[in-house]
Amino acid sequence: MRQMIASMSTPLALGVALVAAVIVRAIIRRYVTPIRDVPGPFLGSFSSLWVVYQLWKGHLEAETISLHKKHGHFVRIRDNEVSVSHPDAVRQLLHANIAKGPWYAIFSLPDYHYVNQMSELDPKRHIEKSRNIASGYALSNIIKSEPYVDAVLELFTKAMNETIKAGKPFEFDKWFTFYAFDVLGEVTFSRSFGFVETGTDVRNAISNTRALALYIAVMGHYTWFHNLTLGNPLLSRLGIQPSSHIFDTCLAAIDARKENPDARKDMMQQWLDTRAKYPDRMAENEIFAAAVSNVGAGADTVSATVQSLFYCLIRSPQYLGRLREELDAAQARGELSPVVQYNEAQKLPFLQACMKEIYRLYSAVPSPLPRVVPKGGMTIGGKYFAEGVILSINPWVYHRNPALFGEDCDTFNPDRWLKGDNKTMDSFLIHWGAGYNRCPGRNLAHFEITKLAATLIRGFEFELTDPKKEWEWNNNFTFVPWGWPCNIRRRSLAADY
Repeated sequence: MRQMIASMSTPLALGVALVAAVIVRAIIRRYVTPIRDVPGPFLGSFSSLWVVYQLWKGHLEAETISLHKKHGHFVRIRDNEVSVSHPDAVRQLLHANIAKGPWYAIFSLPDYHYVNQMSELDPKRHIEKSRNIASGYALSNIIKSEPYVDAVLELFTKAMNETIKAGKPFEFDKWFTFYAFDVLGEVTFSRSFGFVETGTDVRNAISNTRALALYIAVMGHYTWFHNLTLGNPLLSRLGIQPSSHIFDTCLAAIDARKENPDARKDMMQQWLDTRAKYPDRMAENEIFAAAVSNVGAGADTVSATVQSLFYCLIRSPQYLGRLREELDAAQARGELSPVVQYNEAQKLPFLQACMKEIYRLYSAVPSPLPRVVPKGGMTIGGKYFAEGVILSINPWVYHRNPALFGEDCDTFNPDRWLKGDNKTMDSFLIHWGAGYNRCPGRNLAHFEITKLAATLIRGFEFELTDPKKEWEWNNNFTFVPWGWPCNIRRRSLAADY
């Protein structure tokens, strides 16, 4: 009988011990830490669960904004992480060469052998990798692909015209993503992926990429577990990793490029040339890592940005009208090509103001940008933080600060960028990140968004099929809007070009 009681009590005792250990660990994390006095959500004081839960719900940025309004410049969102909104933080954190938070390591795709710019935590090595791939991202190199991007845009407008003839609504959320993927294909591999031409999600790349974004956002907080399981290099050949589809897509594009006699001096060739010239500086897997990063990060972010631009303009007819007047005037002066060229669009001040306002209001990554406090600690806004504490900046929080961007910072107002000296606002605009970790693809993104916006707004009229219905969107690391179909029609002056 005693043996029976003892055998029954052993699992119970183990369970009690496990619960006690978890409670003790939670207490230590909550109270035995230099950031114990920083206010924030209860779950965030001893774990990553609050952040993970908000990512799963899809609106971490809204909750973080609300907490900053309640608590001020410093909010504890994880056991060792503080969200910071003080104006000095951009200079002290993002513009400083200090290590990124360990969360970024999840971006090594398909596994940790393929460390790219995004996943490199060490500032020195990150800068070295930036130097290796810089030639591919240079605007002077991107411009060389403009005729081929024009061809993608012509296919895009053809699809719009066919939709008009069919009398159907046009789903900008879907087609803008098609466009972004195909531009990446042309610029990186000298051939589009075929999204716009076929009007389909080729190889389910879009749906897979969005599932991957949620996986990355959550598992970035548990990278050790990811590396043991789905991020384990041993599983690469089995193709069961959540990132395998992106890696396979890039490999297929690279193989097709080798067989393409018309391959150009594209991004891939620039990187291959750098590798050939500096084999001791650039490893072969860096080329694949850069290509995977480019495809994985460059499509949904561009789509979200251009969706935001069109949606806000439709919702603000006074600004849409002014932009059309600017485009029509330039057209009348003979300053615009049939497909608007990048250098032509750059000369349109109101278009550029609208884009800058969208970069501010709807940054494509509404998630924390973490940095690790270096040796010796640091003080921000009079608050001292010890070495090892993670301090993060959320662009959506920063860009909605009335002290920096005006009392109407929650609204779409391009005029704020046309009044007086905007150097101060410019210095707080962090939609591309900032410092050594600034987005390497920013030139390409601005290039393709500018051309697309100018060409379509000049050539078409559009209105929401249901003006009373607002769009929907999630933030599972990146900003992903959907559900705003439009009725479109060709503008009468479009026959002039």
